Amino acid sequence: MSKRKIILGVIAVIVLVGGILAYPKISLYLSSRTGTTNSATVAYYIKAPISVEELAADLQKQGIIDDVDAFVKVAEYKELTKEKIALGKYNIEAGTQYRTLLNGFTLNSAGNGNGEVEVSVTFNNCRDIYQLAEKVCANIMADSTKLVNYLDEDATLEKYGFTREQMPAMFLPNTYKMYYDTDEKEFVERMAKEFKNFWTADRMAKLMKVGLKSPSEAVTLASIVYSEQGKHADEWPVIAGLYLNRINQGIKLQSDPTFKFCWGDKLDGVQRLLNEHKNIDCAYNTYKINGLPPGPICIPPSQTVDAVLNRDNNNYIFMMAKPDYSGRHDFSVDYSKHEAYAKVYQKWLANELKNQ
Repeated sequence: MSKRKIILGVIAVIVLVGGILAYPKISLYLSSRTGTTNSATVAYYIKAPISVEELAADLQKQGIIDDVDAFVKVAEYKELTKEKIALGKYNIEAGTQYRTLLNGFTLNSAGNGNGEVEVSVTFNNCRDIYQLAEKVCANIMADSTKLVNYLDEDATLEKYGFTREQMPAMFLPNTYKMYYDTDEKEFVERMAKEFKNFWTADRMAKLMKVGLKSPSEAVTLASIVYSEQGKHADEWPVIAGLYLNRINQGIKLQSDPTFKFCWGDKLDGVQRLLNEHKNIDCAYNTYKINGLPPGPICIPPSQTVDAVLNRDNNNYIFMMAKPDYSGRHDFSVDYSKHEAYAKVYQKWLANELKNQ
């Protein structure tokens, strides 16, 4: 055999052995660059701890990957385990390479997935904590029952400095960005920070100026204002001024929404409220108690709270709904004028009910 043939044979062996040895790395390289099969961006949720194999199977089921073996191979190379896969929401773009996808699922030092995205959490027009929990937990992983129970715990109330009745005052309706895997404790902690940021030194100074003692009192009064007038924001400062006048003069607030709150949903849709409804014994019934109720009767918009802090400097003591469907009110200083407004309204209402 010639020397040339020997050299070529050795080279062939080296190439063959090298190819055999390099094959796993080449295969891994190709697997890592395999793209997802979704043709558009897909929202994908990891809601519970999951193994790599389970994750791969679910991604295949959702039509996001089509090569389970390649996905698992890359995950194993990255030493991705069940404990390192972060819960949350992920937006998976079309053709995302497996290596990028797996990096996105990986838990980072902040406790989130590298590719995890935030969700929008919106709550407004909530009567109480139960409705709040229902709306919030429709957008994050926190359980509504656990959230309600957590807010009712003595330790929670002590931590945030509220009574059970005052606790709704901590929640400011808005749209917030947070991670999908936020639990009940993290949600409440976030809302406490938002509450603290809202109550600036300027707002606290205004609070003292209008004669209220705490932010929860301001929110409680705002909840009454908002319950009286949910359509026309321009009346909020006027109504706030009226009720503050009553408080300062020691006159009962006599707000219909407060005794309606005592009845729960039993008076929903009832147009003619009677004395028997007003006579209910309840800590929130301002026909029975002096001053403000022990807590909010709804969770009002923060703009209503600002309307209380920037009250209209009027002398009004009375208000009566206008005899139309505008949702506006007639305001008065003396009872005789108020009584005249009331008679016109009652006559109008009786006629409306008669013609229905």
